[in-house]
Amino acid sequence: MKQPFIIGSVRTPAGDVPKISSGLVWADQWGSIKARWGVGRMNYTVDPGLYALGAPDDRSPVLVTANYKMSFDRLREALPGRNAWILVLDTHGINVWCAAGKGTFGTDELVHRIDLSGLSRVVSHREVILPQLAGPGVAAYTLRKRSGFKGIYGPIRAADLPAFLDAGLKATPEMRRKTFPIGERAVLIPIELVSVLKWSLVMLPAFFLLGGLGAPSGFWQGAMNNGLFAVLHLLGALAAGAVLTPILLPWIPGRAFSQKGLIMGLLTTLMVTVFGAGYFDIPHNFAEILAWFFLAPAVSAYLAMNFTGASTYTSLSGVKKEMKWAVPVEITAGVVGLTLLVGSRFAA
Repeated sequence: MKQPFIIGSVRTPAGDVPKISSGLVWADQWGSIKARWGVGRMNYTVDPGLYALGAPDDRSPVLVTANYKMSFDRLREALPGRNAWILVLDTHGINVWCAAGKGTFGTDELVHRIDLSGLSRVVSHREVILPQLAGPGVAAYTLRKRSGFKGIYGPIRAADLPAFLDAGLKATPEMRRKTFPIGERAVLIPIELVSVLKWSLVMLPAFFLLGGLGAPSGFWQGAMNNGLFAVLHLLGALAAGAVLTPILLPWIPGRAFSQKGLIMGLLTTLMVTVFGAGYFDIPHNFAEILAWFFLAPAVSAYLAMNFTGASTYTSLSGVKKEMKWAVPVEITAGVVGLTLLVGSRFAA
């Protein structure tokens, strides 16, 4: 695989190690932008193995990361002017946090990569610095027993690594705390929108045409009236679940993501209904209006649940527990809403 960030090599007792730069170029930035929007996301990787940042020697620190290129870039970008070894694990293009939960950023892969890279011949110490978010996947005791290397957990954010290294591998309480501000939540929205828009390209035209069925004023007039009303509701549900919920997450009542998405879905449904009462000929079609109060919030609640894996306060068991009750409720509400909607097309 072509890796343009490699600028040379460093000779070691274990062989030549690719040398990389800490500065990102436009190609790196553009690659991140595309990955955020889901373009080539699962192929946005670097080759696993050992890399040299700057001019490291046998006493330089060893930093471990995932082979998702955005994780790799954030790490090297945070260390300008530093000399370090970077050991990249094969996480199949998944970031550190998610890979640790899935097991691909785990003890077995780390031990395998230490052995394969000949790290014990490259450095004279026996320490590797792990991202704190790798904790669920790496058992430090087992790592030391199997590889001879001690795992030291660094800060959560790569940007804190210089201070961590300068402090003798000591982290402050702030370095251990994971925040999830609005900027970090908003940056996750594009990739969710891309996945949603794929099925929207089918659903929006289908609901638009459904609006013309059984319309007294004719098919196309019904589509322009009831069909557009349906499209607005679906777009509102999409915005409520995939945009508004993550942005307003801390301020929406409730703990469950599905509940937060439901609340935002009800609000947007109400807004679209009030708007539709003034611009569309649907005020007296109560079955259709009621249908959207089932259907749209069910969609927004489901979409909101996609962000459970990106939150700082969810757990795998908690997500499974929520899905166990939320998904059946969402499906039931969706079926009821769709039944009412189709029935309203042929109501006398």
